[in-house]
Amino acid sequence: MRDHRTISIADQIFEQLEKEILSGKYHRGDVLSELKLAEELRVSRTPIREALKRLEQEHIIEEGEKGMHVVGISREEMLDMYDIRIALEGIAARGAAKHATEEQLKEMKDTLDLQKFYIDKDGDPTLKADDIKEMDSKFHRLIYMSCGSRVYSDTLLPLHMKMLKSRKASVSKRSRAQESYEEHLAIYAAIKERNEMLAEERMLHHIAKAKDSVYTMPDSIFN
Repeated sequence: MRDHRTISIADQIFEQLEKEILSGKYHRGDVLSELKLAEELRVSRTPIREALKRLEQEHIIEEGEKGMHVVGISREEMLDMYDIRIALEGIAARGAAKHATEEQLKEMKDTLDLQKFYIDKDGDPTLKADDIKEMDSKFHRLIYMSCGSRVYSDTLLPLHMKMLKSRKASVSKRSRAQESYEEHLAIYAAIKERNEMLAEERMLHHIAKAKDSVYTMPDSIFN
């Protein structure tokens, strides 16, 4: 039987590396050294190896001539992910309008209030992109978790995570960040009103707008 502590550490390392890769700390082609990571994170190589194996299964890294290297996500793959979200996320919003509890609705509203707060803060909006992106992510996670289907939640959560870098780039622009907030607010209103069809319609509009922004993103986002 494998040690529970080792599994727990491997999970933490997987989540950390996944976030760092998908947020752009590592770029396409960068090699992830098992030994170097173990030294940097001050753990044994066993949980590192387990974490890297999971990243490979997620197609975030792959085996190359010099070891495990970052695969990256191309613009075409990102557009495919948006197409999948368009196919599924409207249904999730419709489910949330039917199943969301009052507590979940309150958490959605609190998340939107924070999203608005970060957008309105003085200074360069790019400095707040991480905070805005996190509220964006949380709002969608709440919809997935309240849609009444574990299958939809389990499918959409990792997909949304893989799009982290492009989502951050999108909300780095104040105009798109404000539009996204307003779209979220409209989705929330439909869910709160228990209007399933309107929630689906507004979600589809939101995802389609987000997809449009991918076409104008610089190539560096996908390196």
